[in-house]
Amino acid sequence: MASSSFFFFDAEPVYDYEPSLLPTMDACALCAKPLGRDCDIFMYRGDTPFCSEECRGEQMRLDAVRARQAARSAGRRQQQQQYSSRTESRHQETMEVSVAT
Repeated sequence: MASSSFFFFDAEPVYDYEPSLLPTMDACALCAKPLGRDCDIFMYRGDTPFCSEECRGEQMRLDAVRARQAARSAGRRQQQQQYSSRTESRHQETMEVSVAT
């Protein structure tokens, strides 16, 4: 059975902050340990360097926690919006008054 490899390349960086704050290849993006030319560099999210699998793994864990928190926040906002719109429509229904002529 033949195995296949897939590579993904995106020309746009995946950062939400200023380009001047992008990590350089001089130091680990997590612990800031200097990276030497003769050392292994562990990459994550395109061009973010780490000095070890442990640092890269810790960053991945932190990103997963942030993603879960963001998803929960988005879910809460959506629930609040749904509740608000239901409450508004109920309020509008109770404001209608029938007048006999």
